Amino acid sequence: MKKSEIQIFLAHASEDKPAVLALFNRLKQAGYKPWLDKKDLIPGQIWRDEIPKAIKASQIFLACLSGKSANKQGYIQRELRIALDTLGEMLPGTIFFIPMRLEECEIPDLRMSEVGLNLRDIHRLDYWEEDGFEQLERAIGYQFKLEPEEPKQPVIVPEEPKQPLSVFNFEIVRVNAKGEQIKKESKQSQYFREDLGNGITLEMVAIPGGTFTMGTEDEEIERLVKKFNWEGFRWERPQHRVTVSSFYMGRYPITQSQWKAIAATAKIDIDLETNPSNFKGDELPVESVNWYQATEFCKRLSRETKREYRLPSEAEWEYACRAGTTTPFYFGETITGELANYDASKTYAEEAKGEYRQQTTPVGQFPPNAFGLYDMHGNVWEWCADTWHDNYDGAPTDGSVWTENGNNNRSPMRGGSWYASPLSCRSAYRNYDTRRDVSIVYGFRVVCGAGRTL
Repeated sequence: MKKSEIQIFLAHASEDKPAVLALFNRLKQAGYKPWLDKKDLIPGQIWRDEIPKAIKASQIFLACLSGKSANKQGYIQRELRIALDTLGEMLPGTIFFIPMRLEECEIPDLRMSEVGLNLRDIHRLDYWEEDGFEQLERAIGYQFKLEPEEPKQPVIVPEEPKQPLSVFNFEIVRVNAKGEQIKKESKQSQYFREDLGNGITLEMVAIPGGTFTMGTEDEEIERLVKKFNWEGFRWERPQHRVTVSSFYMGRYPITQSQWKAIAATAKIDIDLETNPSNFKGDELPVESVNWYQATEFCKRLSRETKREYRLPSEAEWEYACRAGTTTPFYFGETITGELANYDASKTYAEEAKGEYRQQTTPVGQFPPNAFGLYDMHGNVWEWCADTWHDNYDGAPTDGSVWTENGNNNRSPMRGGSWYASPLSCRSAYRNYDTRRDVSIVYGFRVVCGAGRTL
């Protein structure tokens, strides 16, 4: 049997749609024939009729399970129950059944007399492990004698090829004005890894497109100006709606190991020092780099990976930082020293004072936002691609880099740093410096489009 003849039915709950969609794309790229309701059901079809047909036409049935979906009554009673009932009507051996965990969770104890099948009796596949997909292919190869595919005609690579994505799980937290945790939630995001050589990778998270309100409302700015006695908050207005297309953003700020890997490659415009940071450590964010050096890094990274990397626009940065939130921080109403690396000896709202670490910390040490991005508040200021403008009058509303009528010698920076006060770490806060200036608090992270190649 050929890979292209093996139809794989993906049973899943709606909560796991992003992870299963990524699996669907990966199976398709590997040459299989996955079946997914989102991709294969035609509008107007009755899904109760079509799902059993698709199962009966499949050679493999993947029961995709997660902590939420495995215990979700609606999921068990609807999609998986229909699937299992259909399986019960089929002759033994006509379909290969695999319970597959998307994350660490309990396998449901389903003992159905009409089906005679208990999920716990079947050896599971842990897709969330590093070799999850390889184990899936091993299982398929064990069950089916795969034949080589016919040689294909050369394919013209499209301008924006689909990037195979993996999935990672994480937890986000929300706090009130006192800094007390009021919510914890499990999330999933898609990403891909860029191999920079010598075991060094760059993880790029898929940021979905959407519309958000950029900046701070006038009433809040007046409150901030009065409370903190600084007129710079007026840079955050006028508030305006921005629609951002999907893109990829670095899961973390660029680290020193990533910097070294790319800085050691051939020069394009300017030389790069391979170890410029004041605080040394492979997993610490690179710092003491100016805007031109960060841009040179992006150009070299693009050349080495054949993908277009750049600094984010201010709009992309704020959209990615907020991740759907409208509060001052993606954590909620305030920030604490347990949530980010900044000068926590100062306070923003009603939270208690915390630790002032006085240096950078390894990336990924603090809770991420709902997109799965880490260190968007604190650690190092992050350069943006735009030229500096004193307010948002005339700002683009499509998320693009804003260079028109700006100060070409200055660029914005976002996110605050280990040295910054909490109010400077807000999602909407804007800072700037001369593009040639270097500081032990200046770093950056990269973005790229949807798989565009050079």
